Amino acid sequence: MSNLAEELPKEQRRVRELLEIYNAIPSGQFGALMIRQALSRAEQAAASGDAVEMLRSYEELKGCQ
Repeated sequence: MSNLAEELPKEQRRVRELLEIYNAIPSGQFGALMIRQALSRAEQAAASGDAVEMLRSYEELKGCQ
């Protein structure tokens, strides 16, 4: 990993693309909700500049499949 400030936005972009897929699936609404919540936490962590929360969010987003 190069650094968290670069990798977190990349992971956010990847998960936003994944969210579009979940939104297109009729039975994917629960997954979409969970992804939106994870993205919201990541956005808040990035805005606050809290490195611990950013790392936690990065790991959470990496787990989104």
